Amino acid sequence: MVPMALAAVLWFGETMNPVPLRNNKAAAANVRSVTVLGATGSIGDSTMDLLRGARDRYRVEALTGNSNVQGLAKLAREFNARFAAVADPARLSELREALAGTGIECGAGESAIIEAAAHPADWVMAAVSGAAGLKPALAAVDRGATVALANKECLVCAGDFFMERAAKAGACILPSDSEHNALFQALASGNRDELVRVIITASGGPFRTWAASDIEQATLAQALKHPNWSMGQKITIDSASMMNKGLEVIEAAYLFSLKPDEIDVLVHPQSIIHGMVEFSDRSVVAQLGAPDMRIPIAHCLGWPDRIKGPSARLDLAKIGQLTFEAPDFERFPGLRLAYEALRTGRGATTVFNAANEIAVAAFIGGKIKFGAIARLVEATIETWIRSSNLAPLRSADEAIAVDNNARNVAASLLPHVALKAS
Repeated sequence: MVPMALAAVLWFGETMNPVPLRNNKAAAANVRSVTVLGATGSIGDSTMDLLRGARDRYRVEALTGNSNVQGLAKLAREFNARFAAVADPARLSELREALAGTGIECGAGESAIIEAAAHPADWVMAAVSGAAGLKPALAAVDRGATVALANKECLVCAGDFFMERAAKAGACILPSDSEHNALFQALASGNRDELVRVIITASGGPFRTWAASDIEQATLAQALKHPNWSMGQKITIDSASMMNKGLEVIEAAYLFSLKPDEIDVLVHPQSIIHGMVEFSDRSVVAQLGAPDMRIPIAHCLGWPDRIKGPSARLDLAKIGQLTFEAPDFERFPGLRLAYEALRTGRGATTVFNAANEIAVAAFIGGKIKFGAIARLVEATIETWIRSSNLAPLRSADEAIAVDNNARNVAASLLPHVALKAS
């Protein structure tokens, strides 16, 4: 029987294990080369902070950023990266000027981001947001790298295809989201045939106790006031609608090869327990930690060993109590829609994600009310199904095409949804 901690990295029950046997002395002696895709974002910032505290263990191979050229160049200089790439092709000359005299190679555009992922780094943080992160992550996967996955779209948009490709290449996929990393750690306590369910916790966001009518009218400023986590704008709004938790359910299904009925969500306002696993003997194993993204990233960075992290120690006596609530699928319909999309399959989760991104952008732009986010997602999925567009996705290009087409459908439905909500 393959230990669940290893099997979870690819597929439960997988007999081929691409990860070398644990050797603490060898791991401590070797310097691990790393690439950070999305180094200038929030996940990238946490990753670079960890690398800054362990320079003797890691060497930076490549760094990428979206459009923050000066921030990217500063990091590349600080860590003496061998290659740096910016996603915006119009910013190449600016990046070259910022790196002049350093000897650091640079590039711009999608091909350059993919080139960065293809550089020979042992470990890759895949934190490029959106569908744009799929091809770079696959470039790292295809060469059999260890990939710390922070990009939701890789699994939500192309889960089956992505994990099959990782298994074929012998790549090691490590979940760096706090919830999935918690499940990964807890899964080490048993085997696949002993698993009953996994439990993903949710803070409940800023609207956990709000009435449905108040949630409908919530403002952007209110949606961005997350009680526990400091995150980017998009993910904070997704947390407020619990769309983010729906995306995490989908991710968990593909990452750990789980059925929808094997995944539960539990509202836990303190955000101390990040995930739990129930086994056949009714033991429930949980992973706890302060709400700090550096903790799961540090686990991935050091895996299969652990590194010393800068996060605050957990003081349960000071916290005093941990509370739990069942999720409300009526007030937060995004969670219900995620389960429905997962059960539907054949690209429905890709449509779910694409429609949500259009809806969130519309909310940020003041075009729809907060409550209309879920309605637009539901209308897009229903329209997609009625049009007989559902089909298995077999490649990155197919996943990206469905993503683009679903965005167009959502954009076309936007005026109707906005009018209906007014």
